[in-house]
Formats: sequence, C-alpha cells, structure tokens
Amino acid sequence: MISSSIITRDIKDLSEATGNIYKTLVVISKRARQIAAIEKEELNAKLAEFASTVDNLEEVFENREQIEISRFYEKQPKSTTVATEEFLEKKLIYRENEDEVATLDL
Repeated sequence: MISSSIITRDIKDLSEATGNIYKTLVVISKRARQIAAIEKEELNAKLAEFASTVDNLEEVFENREQIEISRFYEKQPKSTTVATEEFLEKKLIYRENEDEVATLDL
C-alpha cells in the first residue's frame, strides 16, 4: 500500500534510472497525469449516477452514498505519489525519442 504522507526522496536514487533528474521528473509527471485522468473518469462515472436536473438543499444533504464516494477518492494517495512509487519500483517502461524526452509505454 502506498503511503499518503510526505516522504523525503534522495535525488540520486530518483535520477539513477535515467541519469538525469529532469528526465525522471518528466517520466513521473506524465504517469501522474495518466493516473489522475483515470481516477477522474472513474469518479465522474460513479457520480453521474447521482446527477439530477433539480438542485435543492434537501437532496444534497440526503445523499450520503455520494458523499462516501467522494471521501473515498479524497483519501486516495496523490497521483504524483503513486507515479513516484511505480517509477522507483521499476514498474514504468519509458523510452527516449529525439523529439521528446520520454514517452511512457504501459
């Protein structure tokens, strides 16, 4: 399980695989954006069930299930943390192109 608390990382450990900290950050940030997009799609799909055309205060306070779903996603670790852990555990495959620094292959 990935910890959601802040962890200090050694730059040398992060840049070991790519040889350059900036390349590492590009790989991690691209993966973090992918993870965030996937989580956003999942959350939107689950919350779409609760969409209503009429907004009244009674419905907002009564919908506990929607609140629980939102809280679940709020407690999830940040996408950057997940991407960093994946990178350090060598679960990410990336390749370098001449035009672009790094591309993720998942």
